Amino acid sequence: MPISGAGGVATNADQIDYWNADAGEMWAALQERLDRQIEPLGRLAIEALSPSLGERVIDIGCGCGQTSLELADRVGPTGRVLGVDISSPMLAVARRRAAHGGVIATRFLQTDAQIHPFEPGGADAAFSRFGVMFFGDPVAAFANIRAALAPGGRLAFVCWRAMELNDFMIVPLKAAAPHLPAPSAPPDPNAPGPFAFADSDRVLDILTRAGFSDIDILAHDQAIGGGDIEEALETALGIGPLGRALREQPRLRTLVEDTVRSALKPYAGEDGVFLPSASWIVTARNGAPPQAKVQAR
Repeated sequence: MPISGAGGVATNADQIDYWNADAGEMWAALQERLDRQIEPLGRLAIEALSPSLGERVIDIGCGCGQTSLELADRVGPTGRVLGVDISSPMLAVARRRAAHGGVIATRFLQTDAQIHPFEPGGADAAFSRFGVMFFGDPVAAFANIRAALAPGGRLAFVCWRAMELNDFMIVPLKAAAPHLPAPSAPPDPNAPGPFAFADSDRVLDILTRAGFSDIDILAHDQAIGGGDIEEALETALGIGPLGRALREQPRLRTLVEDTVRSALKPYAGEDGVFLPSASWIVTARNGAPPQAKVQAR
């Protein structure tokens, strides 16, 4: 539940707790597999952002740092990348990766992008790979991010469309469902979480109210994954709604393993296990002429 921070702006207390406990540890432990899974989608958003040499970029929800390091490569030694995230376990991985690679153009900061006092107008661009769907007050968060951008500064991010369109999450969840307790009430589709931005009209409204313009929302479908059945199984049991349910009731894991493994087998091929995903590639500007497009909704 969001709580009030400075100036009455909500903070993301629940999400901070969540990503600094078992969820953050799980993502850090599975970093290599998760990067392999979603790297192609993040790269599409980076191409949409089109960072250039010498630019200053903020990576929102940078997680374990893969996108920050790729952005640093794009902006070169004269540019700067600031990776921000609320998760200490994931940022520890990001810092180790940067140090191991000798990347000096990137620094990482544990903070809440919704309320962090970024340098006004200090960035040329802001980016996120699945890191912007968890804000307690998304309008305030994006207004804060926009204030960090120079006039004409660019925003690009990738987020999930509806869960039922994302087989990589829904197939394991449906297989496990008979063993899971029924929810006490239907989930709020707009609550902070991986699918909070499933509705493109809501995304458009949030960005418009935050002051962005030249907003473009493009649907993208792509099979993602990799690794063998056992790797895919461990990933499926560790992330998303199913992973959360099993962290809350770990005794259920042994009950669902076989059914989830069987559900994943039809998606296995020579290159590994790949399941369909559905995402939005979103771009916008700070102060560009007002227009908006939503494609292939």
